[in-house]
Amino acid sequence: MLETISESPVPVRVISEAIGDYLGRLGPVWIEGELSEVTVRPGAQMVFMKLRDTSADMSISIMCHKSVLSAVEPLPQNARVVMHSKVSWYAKNGSLSFNVKEIRQVGIGELLARLEALKTQLASEGLFDDDRKKQLPFLPKSIGLICGRNSDAEKDVVANATRRWPSVNFEIREVAVQGSAAVVEVSAALRELDANPDVDVIVITRGGGSFEDLLPFSDESLLRLVADCQTPIVSAIGHEKDSPLLDLVADWRASTPTDAGKRVVPDMQEELQKISQLRERSFRHLHNRIEFERAKIAAYLDRPVLKAPHTMVTSRFDLLQNLRDKAARSMGHLIALGREDIAQLSTSIRTLSPQATLDRGYSVVQKKDGAVVRSASEITAGEELRVRLAQGEANVTAN
Repeated sequence: MLETISESPVPVRVISEAIGDYLGRLGPVWIEGELSEVTVRPGAQMVFMKLRDTSADMSISIMCHKSVLSAVEPLPQNARVVMHSKVSWYAKNGSLSFNVKEIRQVGIGELLARLEALKTQLASEGLFDDDRKKQLPFLPKSIGLICGRNSDAEKDVVANATRRWPSVNFEIREVAVQGSAAVVEVSAALRELDANPDVDVIVITRGGGSFEDLLPFSDESLLRLVADCQTPIVSAIGHEKDSPLLDLVADWRASTPTDAGKRVVPDMQEELQKISQLRERSFRHLHNRIEFERAKIAAYLDRPVLKAPHTMVTSRFDLLQNLRDKAARSMGHLIALGREDIAQLSTSIRTLSPQATLDRGYSVVQKKDGAVVRSASEITAGEELRVRLAQGEANVTAN
């Protein structure tokens, strides 16, 4: 470690040489990125290029001999490559570069294998599950649209949505939709629109393209950002046959940009027709209900009780008269039966009364205390007794 103090600084060359020594320890490395800005100067043996990161706004300068680039030519524009290089530090002018010894183009088969592995990983984490997908709003206040600059996809979404709902409002963000800058610019626009409270749904769209052109929409960092968004996301990438992983993570997959324009807003004519049909159904229902109630009232008016209301009184009067007569007869009969019972009881009482016995010539002998004498042994000589007769009573003395 180089130590310096303000009283004893080191020259520039020492610092530059120290940087070169430190970087020299890195050794050869394999780097993957997207190749751009290839500069071939006439008569020069070295080729200068930029290698950009596919998921971040970052690039490094590289150089290689013409023969190294010729070994893999022709390369498509923005080709994804793997390079074997060694960092070089030029102490004289303080510049850094990577000297490339070998370049390999990343084949479609390898990219497909990576995408399949990423697809499996994201599926295991639940990012494709239906229960985490958000419902699209019926009529959004504003639609966020992320698309290419002056692209046909933008025109298709806007035209179809406006045709269905003329007053629809868009928040449009035009970005790069292919190449190394696509992921960075799409992600930045997505964060901005997701933070806007007026945006109720976001459409990410671009037209069709090659497999390599659509790779940014299968980038892991972009997919995880889409999964974390609070606003519903519609993926409208390419055509029906195109299937970037964004289609699986998004809340709704539109087959084309035109389909996206139809998905995000309702058709005003269809809604007006539904309203008209509902109005007609409501009118018919209300009309039928009124007619039904009117028929019920007419049926009530045709009933005898309403045509001749006094019938209720007269019929009840006859019934009450019959009940009163029946009650009177029943009460008279009960009184007669009661009188007969009283007469019978009176006769029985008179027959069983002691007075009746006395009337037949018998008498009752009582002592002074009123006790009835039933046996001669109960009487002593000279005892005063009272004898009750049928007519009055007499005092006697026993012998």
